Amino acid sequence: MSRALAALTLAVLLGGCARLAMPEMPVDVPRWVPWLGKSAKPSAPPVASTAREATGEAEATPKFGEQRTRTVDIEADVLDRVVAVVNNDAITLGELQESIIAYRAETRDRTGPSDDDLARDFLNKLIETRLQLQEADREKVTAEETEITEELNDRIKRFGIKSQAEFETLIKQQGLTLESIKRRVRDEIRRAKVVRRKVSLRVSVTEQEIDQYLEANRENLETGLGYHARHILVLPETPDEAGWEGARLRAEVLRREVLGGADFAELAKTQSRDASARDGGDLGMLKRGELAQDIEHEILNLKAGQISQPYRSALGYHVFKLESKESLDGEGLDRARQQIRDILFRQKYDARLATWLKEIKQRAIIEVRL
Repeated sequence: MSRALAALTLAVLLGGCARLAMPEMPVDVPRWVPWLGKSAKPSAPPVASTAREATGEAEATPKFGEQRTRTVDIEADVLDRVVAVVNNDAITLGELQESIIAYRAETRDRTGPSDDDLARDFLNKLIETRLQLQEADREKVTAEETEITEELNDRIKRFGIKSQAEFETLIKQQGLTLESIKRRVRDEIRRAKVVRRKVSLRVSVTEQEIDQYLEANRENLETGLGYHARHILVLPETPDEAGWEGARLRAEVLRREVLGGADFAELAKTQSRDASARDGGDLGMLKRGELAQDIEHEILNLKAGQISQPYRSALGYHVFKLESKESLDGEGLDRARQQIRDILFRQKYDARLATWLKEIKQRAIIEVRL
């Protein structure tokens, strides 16, 4: 396995299983709200003093991404430095750096936010995650061994790791152990469960809310619907009115041939003067708004299979055939209603999650030392 793939695989293995928190919604993880907790000194165990502190020397905190030349012992001591305390639970610099490394590996982003900016954002996320795990402790939420194994195997399969031995070799190369990976997965499952209990299961969407959204946004919803059409273009032989009248009459003749049983596509191949003629006049599957408004209006006024009257545009006379049209009825309406349900659920979920996070932060004692 290449070094880049190993790093990306590790990022996925270390990443959260946030999809478990919202099983009802095939959407991304909601954006996290800013930290709103109290800032008070907790009754946490004192952080072990470093050799520099013992001698009164000021310790220089390395910036993220800065090349280090210190010994392994001092490096480990720096990584163990506490950057935040959540109630009696410490978050270390090592955890924070690990989150940033996993993010960089997963996104392969080298030109985005600086590590210092990411540190502030990820510290907020780590604080929120720690608070949620503490809530899981209070609620006595557990993760079964079978759940952990299933989730871990799912992550492994996503990157085609062929065996347990290959997986263990990979994590060993990254300085991790199987137990540490399992502990992360266990925490994520527990966090997802408590979020589901406190947020997802308290959110619902009624049919009346869907109806109201549908009526208020029908025009926007219809904009995304597609249609399939063909056309025959007849050009005037001269630019005067006689030339245009001749084009209209030829278009009318072609229309009557189609109504009499002639194949529209075959006529288009021989009679149309548009570039689409070689494809039988096929305009393909179109979204509303792709064609000129007047032409689109003419086409969408037809029913599936219907042939239009000759229509004059700036180019010439057109004869349109509507092959098919999506609409907000039948299966199209069912799909639209499901999309609306998802939208409304997501809006309520985000609001409920933000409220819950604010509540647990306000009753927590949080000290940031970064």
